[in-house]
Amino acid sequence: MKKTGLFFGTFNPIHIGHLVIANYLVEFSDLDEVWFVITPQSPFKIKKTLLHNNHRYQMVFEAVKEYPKLKASKIEFELPQPNYTINTLVHLEEKYGNDRKFCLIMGEDNLKSFHKWKNYEVILENHEIYVYPRISEGSSEHQFSSHPKVRWVNAPIMEISSTFIRKQHKLGKNIRAMLPDAVWTYLDEMNFYR
Repeated sequence: MKKTGLFFGTFNPIHIGHLVIANYLVEFSDLDEVWFVITPQSPFKIKKTLLHNNHRYQMVFEAVKEYPKLKASKIEFELPQPNYTINTLVHLEEKYGNDRKFCLIMGEDNLKSFHKWKNYEVILENHEIYVYPRISEGSSEHQFSSHPKVRWVNAPIMEISSTFIRKQHKLGKNIRAMLPDAVWTYLDEMNFYR
């Protein structure tokens, strides 16, 4: 049974920080694969800075195509909106549950608000959560710190954000080094975030 980590995000755009963390997890933990699950644009809150779903999927696809253990997933594009992680997990279990065990990947900042997620108890009961470090304010002691399903991963701390990349690109800064080559090429050709 393949242990598959789910890395959720808008990936607007995907950057080397995302890749470093995902690749670290497939090489240095017991995960066999990591799927980048691209969050669709919510029809309820249209954000001008959020690229169309298919463009973000294409950038993730380009970023991971040379990494056999990393995959781009548009599974959430098919689900009714607004969607919750629990629905995605149920859907994936139904579709692939016989040969895959799904785990969540999240930054330690997200773990702090995990208790606000819909059906978080059910998620914790059925799925392991792999938590990577973030530089964050205050103490990182919280209710899930020592939960048996929470696995702390000593991945490199990557303080690059998609927001920073979009903003600086718009200002004409060279942000190319922060993106996988194929993502930079796509973004540049399409003239995104200008």
